[in-house]
Amino acid sequence: MKAIVMFSGGLDSILTTKLLVEQGIDVVALKFTSNFFGSTDPEQVSLAEEFIKSLGATPKIVHLEEPFLKVVRKPKHGYGKNMNPCVDCKILLLKRAKEIMEEIGASFVATGEVLGQRPMSQHGRALETIEKESGLKDILVRPLTAKTLEPTLPEREGWIDREKLLDFSGRSRKPQITLAKKFGITKYPPPAGGCLLADPNFSKRLKDLFENGTVDANNAEMLKLGRQFRLSPSFKLVIGRDERENGILMSLAKEDDVILDPGEIVAGATGLGRGVWDDAIIKTSAKIMARYIDSETGEVEVHVQDYKGKEKEVILASTPEDNIIKELMI
Repeated sequence: MKAIVMFSGGLDSILTTKLLVEQGIDVVALKFTSNFFGSTDPEQVSLAEEFIKSLGATPKIVHLEEPFLKVVRKPKHGYGKNMNPCVDCKILLLKRAKEIMEEIGASFVATGEVLGQRPMSQHGRALETIEKESGLKDILVRPLTAKTLEPTLPEREGWIDREKLLDFSGRSRKPQITLAKKFGITKYPPPAGGCLLADPNFSKRLKDLFENGTVDANNAEMLKLGRQFRLSPSFKLVIGRDERENGILMSLAKEDDVILDPGEIVAGATGLGRGVWDDAIIKTSAKIMARYIDSETGEVEVHVQDYKGKEKEVILASTPEDNIIKELMI
């Protein structure tokens, strides 16, 4: 018997994988990544794959971009506390999981959901909605909380032993931690997940993008970086916090972007401006840049370049007042 487990890397999905493997089920641990959750860094992906193998499962990593951005932009079931469309997200991921299930000849899908654990997506009605709209009605198993729910087809048919499934419910993590110790699992991430959409600061940036920019993978990726400033409805400045972020910014630069940096003499951040700009906006950008460039005099030369690094002009800029920085920062 083959099954797919929705594998986030959190403790619940780890335990779900282990429970099914212990029953002799051929488990494919399906881990999704996107611009908002799940690292796409090759080293992190490799570590995730090795961890999944250590649980006795087969790893499968799938990256989502445009379909997920559409769901985030206009979720049918609304947002959580921030810009997190948890119900719509689960439905989208499970629809894709169903397709993969059929492609690889698996019989059912399992998740690490626990009844009552998350207020938006793991109450009774939400679980029913997710199961129905994903197309997985009666073949979506939730091993950690199965005994609080009606038996599914895999349980009724004996594909999986319901007696070995659990009755976890509520927000307490003690049962999961106890089970992890029983399995000898000592390394796992803390609860609350790793989705940026649940972060209030990131959500503020995403809302600004929805209102003033183009929602695509490049702009979504840039939301993760540095300090961000809205100088006009059609222009945003992003300033890297360190050398790594500066490098990522440059890799995301587009043809019409403007690059600002202190040149080769003075140490400091790199800025990327995107949108429609004029001389006033560039001068304001240079002033903001001056705040994050080392200078003994308070004035710095800010080099303005096109996206290929061709210099357009050099502006002598001084740091603006703190209230201006605060007003413009996203």
